[in-house]
Amino acid sequence: MSADLSPVAVIGAGSIGGSWVALALSRGLEVHAADPAPGAQDALRAAVADHLTELDCTSQPLERLHFHADPAAAATGAAFVIECGPERVKVKRELFAALDEVTDPGVVLASSSSGIGPSAFQDACRHPDRVLVAHPFNPPHLVPLVEVVGGRLTSAQTVDTTMAAMRALGRSPVHVRAELPGHVVNRLQAALWREAYDLVRRGAISVADLDRAVASGPGLRWALLGPIATQHLSGGPDGLAHVLEHLGPPMVDWWADLGDPELTPELTMQLVSGVTEELGGREPEVRARRDRGLRELLTTKERLGLDTVGEETP
Repeated sequence: MSADLSPVAVIGAGSIGGSWVALALSRGLEVHAADPAPGAQDALRAAVADHLTELDCTSQPLERLHFHADPAAAATGAAFVIECGPERVKVKRELFAALDEVTDPGVVLASSSSGIGPSAFQDACRHPDRVLVAHPFNPPHLVPLVEVVGGRLTSAQTVDTTMAAMRALGRSPVHVRAELPGHVVNRLQAALWREAYDLVRRGAISVADLDRAVASGPGLRWALLGPIATQHLSGGPDGLAHVLEHLGPPMVDWWADLGDPELTPELTMQLVSGVTEELGGREPEVRARRDRGLRELLTTKERLGLDTVGEETP
């Protein structure tokens, strides 16, 4: 298998697919995108144009974007395929069987699935060894993380090729070595959300104050270094060993007191009302400012050399 990505096929032109398309175009690749939904082509081109502006892409990359209603037509002749279809196993099995039929056996078929492992659908293919998950973090054209997850039948070569391909796209891939529901990062998020929801349910804190607490405190540090490296640096000369010796026992007590909330209609309403009040109808403005902040943060991390901390040697 080769890490040569052009042309790349993106199957599914929703928010994730459109972001992948913009990223590939910004890296000089030819892209064939597919989506059967009415109006999908116009919506995709509009979204990609916005994303390219965010990426400061001044060329005319939209000339390298080709749209198809049929996924098989988009994948024919592709050097790399990224699937961004619905998060349903039956749909993915049908899609991957069709993609497998029209692509060369050496072409990686990567799913953007946020929680389904490749073993659930790769056996629908004649060449299941080239099927895996390459789960991006939204929005993929800005956030560099990609989780690469092999399935029961995925070859080591496919994993290596995909890791190299993601680096060629300017991403920061991590190899997830076990198939788990939600992979790794969504599980970490879910753990935080579970306790956040329970704290709101208990009345311990408002939605707005909880968001402020994370964004103004640990979130600042986690944006620069991961949670374990951050914990290590807080431990003085002895680092993590000191932290676990002195704070480990009380942390175990905290674990025992963590909540296990039910997502009842009442809690759902409490959370939705809280975030609606927090943002006050300014979602588009806040999203734009967030994305600008992401770009500036990534530039700062690169300038400080923090963008490569924790990376494994290819």
